[in-house]
Amino acid sequence: MTTTDARRVGAVIVGTGFAGLGMAIRLKQAGIDDFVVLERADDVGGTWRDNTYPGCTCDVPSSLYSFSFAPKADWTCTYPSQPEIWTYLRECAETFGVMPHIHFNSGLEDAAWDETSSTWRVRSQGGDFITRFLILGVGPLSDPKLPSIPGLERFTGPTFHSAQWRHDHDLTGERVAVVGTGASSIQFVPKIQPQVSHLDLYQRTPAWVLPHPNRDLTSAEHWLSRALPFTQKVRRASIYMGREMFVLGFAVNPRFMTVAERMGRAHLKAQVADAGLRAALTPNYRIGCKRILISNDYYPALTRANVDVITTGIREVRERSIVAADGRERAVDTIIFGTGFRVTDPPVAQLVRGTEGVSLADAWQGSPQAYLGTSVAGFPNMFFLTGPNTGLGHTSLVFMIESQIQYVLDCLRTMRRQGATVVDVKPEAQAAFNGGVQQRMKTTVWTTGGCASWYIDANGRNTTLWPTFTFAFRRRTARFEPSAYTLTAAAPRRAAA
Repeated sequence: MTTTDARRVGAVIVGTGFAGLGMAIRLKQAGIDDFVVLERADDVGGTWRDNTYPGCTCDVPSSLYSFSFAPKADWTCTYPSQPEIWTYLRECAETFGVMPHIHFNSGLEDAAWDETSSTWRVRSQGGDFITRFLILGVGPLSDPKLPSIPGLERFTGPTFHSAQWRHDHDLTGERVAVVGTGASSIQFVPKIQPQVSHLDLYQRTPAWVLPHPNRDLTSAEHWLSRALPFTQKVRRASIYMGREMFVLGFAVNPRFMTVAERMGRAHLKAQVADAGLRAALTPNYRIGCKRILISNDYYPALTRANVDVITTGIREVRERSIVAADGRERAVDTIIFGTGFRVTDPPVAQLVRGTEGVSLADAWQGSPQAYLGTSVAGFPNMFFLTGPNTGLGHTSLVFMIESQIQYVLDCLRTMRRQGATVVDVKPEAQAAFNGGVQQRMKTTVWTTGGCASWYIDANGRNTTLWPTFTFAFRRRTARFEPSAYTLTAAAPRRAAA
């Protein structure tokens, strides 16, 4: 790419989920219009656009799972569904005027830091850009993860991931195999169970499942939210503080989770009468070690006559069947994977190259890390929203996103005041921060709880979650810290090659 091929802009944002849209909106509100947003799909929404599987619903209350600067008074229920969240994000993009900045069908193909001009050279499916700042708003639940199963390529029926649901394929009367029992599977399994002739659910590890407290919001509650907007803030704050209490069990002392475990066992016992099935669905690890799930119809669906829960694993897939580890072969017409996402090895890490051409993937060596989950040493003028160790197991990721956005904006203000054009976090600051995160992680339920989870990376480290209260993260990101960074003026520009 040469300078004549590319458009010059002040910033390039990648992604239009909560992170990318939130960053774009806040830039416009700060009077900054010189930016573009790259989106690989043809609409905004991120994971809430892509995950259209039956029953897709958020497990965080609607009052909290929204931008603090854009409260919604008319959520239909206390836990929002996928279509409602997607509509909300579209409305935000329109209302705050960021749609003209978005380039659709423009997935990121390559981004490289040019040290001679102190700019990022960005190549996308929809065009090339030269920019001072690169902001990655690609969430952790962006790229589906498929297991490696011998013989899968031989299967002659439809196969798809829950995040790429085949709405054109009718499951009625089919023999369906579902692989995985995570947050997606517990939502779509009860929806398809009455439709299929038989459902085999392949479970590696049983999940802790608690009763779902969702309910419809009343017209009186809608009226109150519109007439007295401050009540929305009160509701949001109370929900936030209530969910922060989970951190006591997650990160302070796992024994605080005993009450939740009793609730989970009681829920299972009340909904599953068969002792053998109940034993297969009983976790043998501490609650919270893997993501806690909520459902009122998952267990009942598994008790139906047309459902088998298989815990022996999969040995191989044949043309029209699956052979379990115990040697039993089961006929199947369609395979659906509810196997999660590439959280600790995001594909975007292969596409972004910093100083000396080193990619994020090479810099991380299997263990993603960043300073405050936002800045990565050796990648100047780049910010990662929902980056390493910003994930949560108990509350709204939007809270963390807004904290990071505030931090990035304060960084830009600081650079402007100091006349700096390049900012790069110091390696020692990044190392000290991540050392502290991993030290704190040692006593959390995610490390001591006795399970294997998608929170853990290839090197055995939890590089996914924030290890303490989220208000501590908000406090750390309230102000940009120049002492942790090297701020410099741009190098003299030379002619592009």
